[in-house]
Amino acid sequence: MSERKVLNKYYPPDFDPSKIPKLKLPKDRQYVVRLMAPFNMRCKTCGEYIYKGKKFNARKETVQNETYMGLPIFRFYIKCTRCLAEITFKTDPENTDYAMEHGATRNFQAEKLLEEEEKRIQQEREEEELNNPMKVLENRTKDSKLEMEVLENLQELKELNQRQALVDFEGMIDQYREMEKREREREKEEDEREMKEMLERALVKRLRESDSDSETEEESSSKQSDKSSSDKPTDILTADKPTEAEGASAGGAKKAKVESWERSVGTLGGKGALGSLVVRKKPAVTVSKPSSVTETAAPISQTDSKPATTDSTDASKPVTTQNGSSSLSLLGAYSDSDSNDSE
Repeated sequence: MSERKVLNKYYPPDFDPSKIPKLKLPKDRQYVVRLMAPFNMRCKTCGEYIYKGKKFNARKETVQNETYMGLPIFRFYIKCTRCLAEITFKTDPENTDYAMEHGATRNFQAEKLLEEEEKRIQQEREEEELNNPMKVLENRTKDSKLEMEVLENLQELKELNQRQALVDFEGMIDQYREMEKREREREKEEDEREMKEMLERALVKRLRESDSDSETEEESSSKQSDKSSSDKPTDILTADKPTEAEGASAGGAKKAKVESWERSVGTLGGKGALGSLVVRKKPAVTVSKPSSVTETAAPISQTDSKPATTDSTDASKPVTTQNGSSSLSLLGAYSDSDSNDSE
């Protein structure tokens, strides 16, 4: 791949360029080149417009016996894009331009001719002033007089326009200030209306939120009242027990206030889950007391102790009063039952 980019070729030591045969080519031979139209033109045959920059495959040749300061002049042959008529133009190194020969006409040629004419007049004037100093003075006088006439005409036109155009600047300023004031008031009204709408939306939202909060408070208060009116879930343990336990105890045990742990767990002497954990002490041999009627004390069997246990359990059950408080007296129940048995 690197050999393709080599620009310098190898020449052997015995290379002699004079021995290379020269090709005998005609001086007016033509080459095919790719170029763009140098100016806008119109075909004389069909009237087709060819704009500047249109690309062509043109034939190029050197013009014979025509040079400009030793520079050769080239001629180009192109074909019309519509009728394929041949159009020719050549280079113009004197004016750094191209010159149309035949087959088409160059557009905007009048402007170019006018510029050339002005340039020619200016050149002739400079040549004349170079040889004649009096002519220079005359030309300067003419130029100054022409400039003064132009300034006077311009001043007259300005005065005429000022007389015809009656412009009230104060009125224009007042009108502009009034328009600004109306615009400012309109913007203020729009701001107030937007602020009012925003406040209304915020008020409606706040009312909705307060309504929803009041509803939720009412619901929560009703739920709390329902919950307070109903007993606690642990009241089930003592609800099925009889509330009247006065006849169970012989001596009438005192009613004690029910503690919170008794209310939730239950009494120790009840028939619930904790009733089986309470074991009554079995009394020893009873001692007879002197009385009018002597009774023989008999040992109390386990069968006889059962009704007493039931009595004690009945006495140990909580008693619910009118104000909702329950009483429990374990020690009193045991002491009463023992005294009864001893009697």
